[in-house]
Amino acid sequence: MPPFPLVHELRWTESLLRALSVPEHLPGLTDWIERVRDGLEATDERYPFVLYGTDWLAFAHLVIAVAFYGPYRDPVRNIRVVEFGMIACAGIIPLALVCGPIRGIPFWWTVIDMSFGVFGVIPLYVVRKRIKRLEALTAAPSVVGRGTA
Repeated sequence: MPPFPLVHELRWTESLLRALSVPEHLPGLTDWIERVRDGLEATDERYPFVLYGTDWLAFAHLVIAVAFYGPYRDPVRNIRVVEFGMIACAGIIPLALVCGPIRGIPFWWTVIDMSFGVFGVIPLYVVRKRIKRLEALTAAPSVVGRGTA
């Protein structure tokens, strides 16, 4: 059975890192990528059903992306999608801190994972502020034309 995207992507990443001489400068990163690839290859070979979970994870990411079309179309009515994204960003930190050590993930990788929450919340915060400003502008009563009759 041909490898699904994860294994293929890790092989490609490993080749790219070697081509860029990354192992000379960051051997820990290269070793970790190789270890993850080895683990995924072994899992795919012996227990392919485990990787089925990553298929669903990819699907969930696509569904979440589609949900963000709502704030694009009607920001004020769909602000909760943006707030949901902010909550998800906050949830990354405890998840990485708890599950990383349980799964034997190197701490530096856990920090990278947590950075998605830290940096991911920034554009969402900016968008939320702008939606709130838009909401205030659209909710404000119009004073143009009052008292002219």
